[in-house]
Amino acid sequence: MAPTATAAEQSQQHTKKAVGLAALDASGHLSPLAITRRSTGDDDVMIKILYCGICHSDLHSIKNDWKNAKYPMIPGHEIAGEVTEVGKNVTKFKAGDRVGVGCMVNSCQSCESCDKGFENHCPGMIFTYNSVDRDGTRTHGGYSSMVVVHERFVVRFPDAMPLDKGAPLLCAGITVYSPMKYHGLNAPGMHLGVLGLGGLGHVAVKFGKAFGMKVTVISSSPGKKQEALERLGADAFVVSKDADEMKATMSTMDGIINTVSANVPMAPLFGLLKPNGKMIMVGLPEKPIEVPPFALVARNKTLAGSCIGGMRDTQEMLDLAAKHGVTADIEVIGAEYVNTAMERLAKADVRYRFVIDIANTLDKAAAATTE
Repeated sequence: MAPTATAAEQSQQHTKKAVGLAALDASGHLSPLAITRRSTGDDDVMIKILYCGICHSDLHSIKNDWKNAKYPMIPGHEIAGEVTEVGKNVTKFKAGDRVGVGCMVNSCQSCESCDKGFENHCPGMIFTYNSVDRDGTRTHGGYSSMVVVHERFVVRFPDAMPLDKGAPLLCAGITVYSPMKYHGLNAPGMHLGVLGLGGLGHVAVKFGKAFGMKVTVISSSPGKKQEALERLGADAFVVSKDADEMKATMSTMDGIINTVSANVPMAPLFGLLKPNGKMIMVGLPEKPIEVPPFALVARNKTLAGSCIGGMRDTQEMLDLAAKHGVTADIEVIGAEYVNTAMERLAKADVRYRFVIDIANTLDKAAAATTE
């Protein structure tokens, strides 16, 4: 059972010291900060963080683009590490296990959504950072040396899955896997469109191929064609700004996973779908999207959204990814490089995910700032 507020107050002297990379204001600049983590409760798992992926939402959060930032903020929800301690009630994990933590670290654990394994739909879902846990403490993310998490929100990395290349799957992977599963876009022979070839899109291509689907990448960047086809294994590439290429692909796709965070014209994209085709939004444009009603009504099109996935599906996703060799394409960086990485991420200058080598570089970066 999660500790109550009173229990948390009583156990302050037993908290664990840690260090993280924190944004102190909306400039988003990250610098080392000493923090405390709660002691390991009866149902908790303590994790030494080895790697943490950098998600685009981390950049939005530290810059307060969504107007909900609480500072100081330590971002990061693509956490991979090793168990160092478990509570007395923990049965799934033991010290030394290779584990991960994604976008959430708690929920009410008793509502209908939680009971069905959809903790991501819980009204009381608690995010891995920039949130308030059930004990009243602020949550801090994976750009840090260690974390303590309720065992329900910890997943096991299969032996075949490397921690660095697997870490981004805890956000990017489940974000595209879940809608493919629940909207029926995972059957061999189906035609999947992937709009946008970034951190989410490149993983969607790989899962589509793992499911035995025909995969077409839709992008506004012609320069990404070669890497889409040769590096990621897509079957086709369509330049969204090329009217002839779009016309040639009309009414051919069973579904489209829309990963872009920019506002793009929607009507031409709906034209690519077969009758009863589905457009699933997983990107978050800053402004409301415009959807001509006729684009939906004609030929029974569907527009849907999807937000990460539950813990059962996250473990299922990791296991399937390991079986088919699906990993993220990454650039491993040191903690001292994180602010430069954020500048590059803002320019989409990464193929396709930065991953911080926390274990080997965070302490050094922290020490360098105090010398």
